[in-house]
Amino acid sequence: MDKTEMIRTGNVCLGIELGSTRIKAVLIGPDHAPLASGDYMWENRLEDGYWTYHLDEVWSGLQAAYAALRADVEGRYGEKLGQIKAMGFSAMMHGYLPLDEKGEALAAFRTWRNTTTGRAAQALTERFSFNIPQRWSIAHLYQAMLNGEEHVHRIAYLTTLAGYVHYKLTGRKVLGVGEASGMFPIDSDTRDYDQTMVESFDVLAGEMGYSWKLRDILPQVLCAGDEAGTLTAEGAKLLDPTGQLPAGIPLAPPEGDAGTGMAATNAVAKRTGNVSAGTSVFAMIVLEKALSKVYPEIDMVTTPDGAPVAMVHCNNCTNEINAWAQVFKGFLEALGQTPDMNQIFTAMFQSAQAGERDGGGLLLYNYLSGEPITGLEEGRPLLVRTPEAQLTFANFMRAQLYSALATLKIGLDILAQEQVNVDRLLGHGGFFKTPVVGQKILAAAAGAPVSVMETAGEGGPWGMALLAAYMVNRQEGETLEHYLDHQVFAGQQVSTQSPDAEDREGFARFLGRYAKALAVERTAVECVQED
Repeated sequence: MDKTEMIRTGNVCLGIELGSTRIKAVLIGPDHAPLASGDYMWENRLEDGYWTYHLDEVWSGLQAAYAALRADVEGRYGEKLGQIKAMGFSAMMHGYLPLDEKGEALAAFRTWRNTTTGRAAQALTERFSFNIPQRWSIAHLYQAMLNGEEHVHRIAYLTTLAGYVHYKLTGRKVLGVGEASGMFPIDSDTRDYDQTMVESFDVLAGEMGYSWKLRDILPQVLCAGDEAGTLTAEGAKLLDPTGQLPAGIPLAPPEGDAGTGMAATNAVAKRTGNVSAGTSVFAMIVLEKALSKVYPEIDMVTTPDGAPVAMVHCNNCTNEINAWAQVFKGFLEALGQTPDMNQIFTAMFQSAQAGERDGGGLLLYNYLSGEPITGLEEGRPLLVRTPEAQLTFANFMRAQLYSALATLKIGLDILAQEQVNVDRLLGHGGFFKTPVVGQKILAAAAGAPVSVMETAGEGGPWGMALLAAYMVNRQEGETLEHYLDHQVFAGQQVSTQSPDAEDREGFARFLGRYAKALAVERTAVECVQED
């Protein structure tokens, strides 16, 4: 079947992911290769002390991304996109999106980036003997309870951004298990919320005067491959106001960007892992056994089919690199040039390879927002150097790349001490777009070979499309691991970079300075305030 016929007959699957800076749609055929894509750029806002996205822009952005995809299909193949075999929606994990009985938001959407739930996260971690990070939905809920926020009594449904979109399109209050594991702890044996912890929280809520029970307001947990509802007529019109998208299309369980990243890198089997590096950075390692104790730096989540995963999540990664790229763009424009952003990023990354292995003594913090792993509730991007440090463009860029992964390395070092074994570590996201460079920096941080697949640039929306395809195409009893290994990634081209001893030593020297001078970053947070 050629590509035009795939589209004409509806033998295609669609994945759409609402990422930190872009909403992207990817359409795939039966061979799982991308056929077309469309996107919409957006940015979070800091309003009333919370990082948020407006829900009206969620819908205008989804409509724009889908319209761009439809236009790409018609431009490439001369066919109008109509019937779709299956689709799925994913988004940034975690956060807080409470709805009332009519499905209307009771408070502004609070994203994963917020670090306003420290008191709640610490209290729940102690109560459950299980690490509850600040960005998890249950931490946001409990903090709102501690704050005495009036709307909490009226919550009928608490969900994430992916769960909200899915609910509005299908009427189903469900989540994929990987996404649900960023709301509340999951029991990997039952692939459902941990019942003992649910009961413990219900006691806490009852003592505070709340009438709802946790399972009444949380989404139902589903695993990859489960049926998660169909697109309603209202949902179809919400996504495609032109009316060309038909109702009745089956939807896969909505997932988070961690789960779609695992699918997109074939990292759902034990002893495999992936690192997603973009606006934020996180490493996901599928475990053979439980960790020996609770670590506040390590989150316990799951694969899309419920296997336990150790996650190191950092709020900040490429934001400072992106900001400086705009500075360099402005400089070139001041010289009368018309710069190409891809060339700017390529030059920035490639120049880092010529820098001194420890960054020439430069010290750089990329904290645009808070970073729980290092105990910071807010961030201040900061460059510090001694008079003897060598401020060259190459050293500056190496320090930028080290800074993007420095906090991640703190978490990875904990897993190394726990003797967590990884046979395969794959990178994806914007940090790896320039060939080789990002891989080498991550290999130095992780002390392990880092691979990038030829499809790494497709990222989360492609991973969501794969999960949709798995739901409708798998053989009876076929696991997600088997489907990805044999139906999707067989014969996939992979580029691998092994750790360089001098890079590892240089990164270690940089990290030593970084850890020692964290007090400087804390002082900057205290002293540098908005007027």
